[in-house]
Formats: sequence, structure tokens, C-alpha cells
Amino acid sequence: MKRDYSKELAPEVREKMKKNLVYVGIFSIVMMFAGFTSAYIVSMGDSFWLKYPLPPAFLVSTAVIVLSSLFLELGIRAAKRDAFSNLKLFISLTFLSGLAFIYFQFNGYKQLVDFGAHAANNHIIVTDGKYGDYYEIKMNGKFVDVNGNDYLLDGKKISDTQMKALQQFTKKFLSLERNKPYNVAADYGKEFILYYESQPLGLINGKLTTPDGKELQYVDLMRLRDLAVNIRDGRGDFFVKGQMGKDFHIYFKGKELEYKNRELHYQGKKLSRYLQIKAMETADTATSYLYIITFLHLLHILVTMIYMSKMTIGSFSGRFNSQENLSLRLGAIFWHFLGLLWLYLLLFLLFIH
Repeated sequence: MKRDYSKELAPEVREKMKKNLVYVGIFSIVMMFAGFTSAYIVSMGDSFWLKYPLPPAFLVSTAVIVLSSLFLELGIRAAKRDAFSNLKLFISLTFLSGLAFIYFQFNGYKQLVDFGAHAANNHIIVTDGKYGDYYEIKMNGKFVDVNGNDYLLDGKKISDTQMKALQQFTKKFLSLERNKPYNVAADYGKEFILYYESQPLGLINGKLTTPDGKELQYVDLMRLRDLAVNIRDGRGDFFVKGQMGKDFHIYFKGKELEYKNRELHYQGKKLSRYLQIKAMETADTATSYLYIITFLHLLHILVTMIYMSKMTIGSFSGRFNSQENLSLRLGAIFWHFLGLLWLYLLLFLLFIH
């Protein structure tokens, strides 16, 4: 039978050994996040880089995790005074605050998705199904135009009602698939007409056809489906929603770009054709880093919550008192560290992202 020699050590030695293990874990996590934040800065380099405000839920979660550290400290003080009622209260509040932090973090991810910033490695600029590349739409006899993320009629942003009508018209094209039959509603042409490469499309036997009577090919239908996806999501030229220069910003070599006539401009001059293409091919690395950095921190929170649950149960079972509270103090060291780490990441993202 194996002997647990750690129990034979003096309490001060055992405490020091366990604290050192916690500090080693903290150091390894610090080095990992230092690597990711450094990589973020290096990756900005000469790349096209997207910047936008952090979701409000991330700011709320910050207040929650600060409160949780305060509750935990109050709980430890209660344990040292054998104030068991306060111990149960504050440790429970710490655990609940941890759950609230997790909730607001996931709510922040939802806000990012609603904004158009997805975890999947999207591009900054829409390429597949971009309005005007292949398809245009006439609405009540007038061509719909796009500028940035705005859909326009007669140079004015279309109303919500008109946008819903446009989405309803293109909705039928969302289900287009390879080698699958499709049919366009018989009322095609009454309010909306599709133009493919500047030619109006007709309708024969429920199929879209060019003026010479040829049906659209598979690749043309997939382009139409991609356009329908963009219109459904309210997307024009950019994956994220809103107005460039106001709701989000694009940088190149550390300088903010402008968007005029659906082209990027750098320091007042239109980017070369090569750089315009490069911008369209550039992935949204900034958003990928945002998800990776914040989710890695959240993952550490989730794992630590298992330990926090044991601390909560222990506070109700009489495990902690003025003489026995090392586990509480060790948990507090790591929890406070995660809180400080989040504050660092938040400040980093606020000022860099």
C-alpha cells in the first residue's frame, strides 16, 4: 500500500508545494496567451485587417468576473472567522457569478454572429455571390444598386419593407442544389426581374433562361444561390454589418482605408488592381484571433468551474473553517488570475482590435 508522504510534511511545506504548482500552471497559461497576443500583432503586419467594437456582453462579463473575485475574497475571510453563514453565501455567489460570466461570454459570441463576425474563417469582403458581379435585380422597373452594405434605389437606401420584399423574392433561390430540379414562381417578372451579365432572364417552364432561350447552367445557379444568401443576411460588399468607417474599419499597413464606388482607397488613392484582388482574397484573421483568444480563456473558466463547484459543496458540508481553508485560498489565487487575465485580454482587444 502506497504511503502519502505529502501528509507527513509540515503544513507550511505542503502549502508552499501546492502554491508552487498553481504558480507553474499560471506561468504556462501566461506564456500561451502572450504568444497569441504577440502573434495577433505580428499578423496585422502588411495584411488587410478588420477592426470593430467588442460586443457589449463582453463588457458586462467583465463586471461579473470582478464581482466574483470580490465575493470569493469575502468568502475566504468568512472562513477564517468561522462565519459559516457568510461563507456559504459568498462562495455560492462566486459560483453563480462564474456561471453568469460564461452566460455573457456566449451571449457576446451571439452578438458577434449577429454582427456578421463568425468563428469560421470568412473573408473581409464578399466574393461569392457579390451583387453586380454576375447578377443584378430590377425592382418595380428600377435597378437595385449596392454601396457598401446598403441596397439602394434611385441612390437612396431602400426601406425595410422593400428589403423584406427583396429577401422574399430571392428566398426561393436559397434551396438551389446540384442536379436538383427547381421551379420559379409563375409571378416572376411582375415586381422583380433578374439580370445575368446585363441580360434580363426570362421564364420558360419554371426555369430561368437567357434571352436566347438557354437555361442557366449549374455554376450560374450556384452564383444565384450565393447572392440569395447575401441578401438574406443583409450583406452587401462586406461580411460584417453596418457602415465602413463608422461601424467597422479596415486597415492596411496600419492605415485606415476608405471605400468609394465599391473600391478600397489608401491615403486618398485607389488601391491597385492587384491589392483590390488581394483584399477580396484576404481572410478575416482578426476575427479568428478574437474567437481563439477569448474562447481559450473561457475554456479555462469552464474547467475551473468544476473546482469551484467542489468549493461550493465544501462550504455547505463544513469542510472549510479557520484552520482548514487552503483549498479555498489556492482556488482564489487561480480564479483571481483568470480575472486579471480577462482584464488584460479585454484591454488588449479594446485598444488593438
